[in-house]
Amino acid sequence: MKLCRYDEDKLGLVIGDMVHDVTAAQTQIRNGARYDMMGDCVVAALPQWRDRIEAMGKAAPGQPISSVKLLPPVARPSKVMAAPTNYKAHIEEMAARSGVTPDAHRGIGAAGIFLKANSSIVGQSGIIPLRFYPERLNEHELEVVAIIGKSGTNIKREDALQYIAGYCMGLDMTVRGKEDRSFRKSVDGYSPVGPFMVTADEIADPNDLPIELTVNGQTKQKSNTSQLIYDMGRLIEFASSFYTLHPGDYFFTGTPSGVSPVAPGDWVSAACPSLGELRIQVGLQS
Repeated sequence: MKLCRYDEDKLGLVIGDMVHDVTAAQTQIRNGARYDMMGDCVVAALPQWRDRIEAMGKAAPGQPISSVKLLPPVARPSKVMAAPTNYKAHIEEMAARSGVTPDAHRGIGAAGIFLKANSSIVGQSGIIPLRFYPERLNEHELEVVAIIGKSGTNIKREDALQYIAGYCMGLDMTVRGKEDRSFRKSVDGYSPVGPFMVTADEIADPNDLPIELTVNGQTKQKSNTSQLIYDMGRLIEFASSFYTLHPGDYFFTGTPSGVSPVAPGDWVSAACPSLGELRIQVGLQS
């Protein structure tokens, strides 16, 4: 099942290249949820509502997905997590830039998971509003994003995938500089996600997903999640040893090599055959 949020906070079931309005389900779920719950109530309710949502969607007329304004798939995540240095080739790439050996870079186990501001999340219909341009590099980082489905802490690796509701594509945009990593990656609009959420049952193996990023049609990053240092299960285990995970939390899983600068006017595409294409334009912060 593919779910999107679109236009003025509508919920849609994506079938092929059409969106079918199932906002009535979202409304009922929200009306029955506690305001003070941690995480997103719609994501939390998906196991109970899935059949009803599919039936509602199939009964509703569709409209082309190209005609709607796509929002981030989750309305109320409790947090946005991100894994640094989780592809060997990217570690080697950054080591070469800094003139040190790859062994000198802190691996994910030593560096830990970092957080990005929720306000950095933006959907495909938005833009990436660059700051400190052109005096600083602003670079793209292609990532697969896991969306947490239920609350849990100290989750065992062998159970970890049961805590994932679905996946989407993401861009971990970065302002290069000397400030703390999470500060430079939390700029408004620097965490694009989308185009929709693909539920976990649709993904045969999240640790074997081909991914590619292009800028203005030119390939810059191309890899496969089979190259993750910490795979999906280990990432969930690791993050949950420090945090309690909640429904709707976004988890950026790391970027492969090939990161490069972007400029206003560029079109950036993050794509995976199973997860669709997140295509968003770069602009300037106004």
